[in-house]
Amino acid sequence: MTAAAGGKPRRVLLLGGTGEGRRLAVALAADAGLDVVYSLAGRVRDPQVPPSCRVRIGGFGGPTGLADQLRAERIDAMVDATHPFAARMSASAAAAAATTGVPLLVLHRPGWHERPGDDWRRVPSLPAAADLVDRFVPARRAGQDGAGGSDRAPRVFLTTGRTDLALFAGLHRPWFLARCVDPPTGTLPPRLTVVLDRGPFDVAGETALLRRHAIDVVVTKDSGGTMTAAKLAAARDLGLPVIMVDRPPVPGGVAVVDTVEAAHAWLAGGRPAYGAG
Repeated sequence: MTAAAGGKPRRVLLLGGTGEGRRLAVALAADAGLDVVYSLAGRVRDPQVPPSCRVRIGGFGGPTGLADQLRAERIDAMVDATHPFAARMSASAAAAAATTGVPLLVLHRPGWHERPGDDWRRVPSLPAAADLVDRFVPARRAGQDGAGGSDRAPRVFLTTGRTDLALFAGLHRPWFLARCVDPPTGTLPPRLTVVLDRGPFDVAGETALLRRHAIDVVVTKDSGGTMTAAKLAAARDLGLPVIMVDRPPVPGGVAVVDTVEAAHAWLAGGRPAYGAG
């Protein structure tokens, strides 16, 4: 990739927090023609920081603050490699890019797709997922009287992230098993057990977890990727339904790629330098 006008390295702001963002940061940091700033929101206590590039941790103060940062740092290009559900950050990035004229690329890994044997119930939002959980009727278990499990509280494996647990706090009937990287805080569901763990996970381990806790239904976001996909295979093998929350839409008019290689190629295409022309 060529340097900016005057031979100075081109300055890239990489909004990270995902495995793809970290891998892209490592790849770009090896390019002598780039000066990469890797930005993290700081929500995880022990963030995985890539080596060999500048790192900033913390928010920007909305789209206006981000636009000010782009101007102050004389950023030549910005890549949004945040989580596919970080809708607020993506909206701020799109607004700041439109205000400043800094080229913006969104890097989101592909979403998951149903396979034969899956029983997915897609919902448009987390509140819709909570509503469906509240109305969920567990299947009848072996040895249980009656045609169904309407009198039994559902046992829910909740993998939507610790910051979203409050959306399920008003549900008093279900029992929840939530897996988080860091301990959750704030308002939580009254019947909740928390497992602290970080992927990647394998199918054998996920199957054992679902069996050990007698899970009836899995709730997850369509995050995509391989780090946590094993729970979907485990649910399929056990015949469990999955409530799948659809991704929020990407802001209109923004270029989108789904691989690190494509993002690197986009940057290598010679985006206009800040203030050029």
